[in-house]
Amino acid sequence: MKRKSRKEEAPATEVTAEEETPKKKQKIVYIDDGSQIADMSATRRHGKTERRRSTAREKVKTYFSVVKRMLIPMFCTLLAFALVLVILLALTGNL
Repeated sequence: MKRKSRKEEAPATEVTAEEETPKKKQKIVYIDDGSQIADMSATRRHGKTERRRSTAREKVKTYFSVVKRMLIPMFCTLLAFALVLVILLALTGNL
């Protein structure tokens, strides 16, 4: 038995003009939910990169906004570690 090549197996198909045109691109819409840490909108303009030096006030504002967001998770983690320590001390009888 002779094997057929892939060219012989696949039937020839015609390509219409509709299939040749590329699909229309969808426009992407970005929604600002107010949860960003720093404003990065002024870093690029018209496809060119624009380097802007940040001031000390902007750096301090960004730092404290990040620290403020980390306080609650940090306290929850410390509370969980303290709870595990108390449970282990209770189990060993050293409480």
